[in-house]
Amino acid sequence: MIESAVRPPLVLLPGMNCTDDLWADVTVPGSIRWPLAERSVARQVAALLDGLPERFAIAGLSLGGVVAMETALAAPNRVAGLCVMSVNGRATTAAQRRGWRAWRERLAAGETPAGLQREILASLLSAPVRRRRRDLIDRVLGMGERMTADQLDAQLAQQLSRQPLLDRLAALDLPTLVVSGAADPICPPVFHDEITAAVRGARLVSVDAGHLPPLERPDAVRAVLDTWLAEVAGGPRQR
Repeated sequence: MIESAVRPPLVLLPGMNCTDDLWADVTVPGSIRWPLAERSVARQVAALLDGLPERFAIAGLSLGGVVAMETALAAPNRVAGLCVMSVNGRATTAAQRRGWRAWRERLAAGETPAGLQREILASLLSAPVRRRRRDLIDRVLGMGERMTADQLDAQLAQQLSRQPLLDRLAALDLPTLVVSGAADPICPPVFHDEITAAVRGARLVSVDAGHLPPLERPDAVRAVLDTWLAEVAGGPRQR
């Protein structure tokens, strides 16, 4: 109980075309679920730093993980701990940029976030979950249904604004947890190996899941978050 009293608040950032339902089964008392609403990563980081308490821990999945890393780099004295999941720290590729621009064009032509979410369902959830967990399929599709075209377009603009991270992560010195879905085709385990190697003292945990571990394996994710948050509550690292 004493430990939880000294923890900084935890900020939870979703992935692209996801709502805060992503975190619904990973209950962390007092956490702040923040949407990705700005049209560049830099503007999203600025909005977070303007609106959050002076000191906080931050966790993000996929695009949210990119924003979390950029936030830690921008304000190392304010970020007490960093957790990233299902994320890529590399420079974006021409194929990625073409795909994001194509989605923006399709949204402008009248397609919906829900339809685009359905199109990539096989990349978001692992095959066993898609066979056996209709409830999770419905939740993933439901997140797309609750997004507006403008909200998703803003997130696609954020994707297009991303900058390479790996070469800058050595500047971080804070409790860092990296969570990899073992069956994630969007951000495979090697991406998480790279981030773990780049951040001093980072801890890597592999979860038997696809791209959305907080939905597929909430108990496992909550367990590793609890361990990480206990480290965060321990205060600044001794040098």
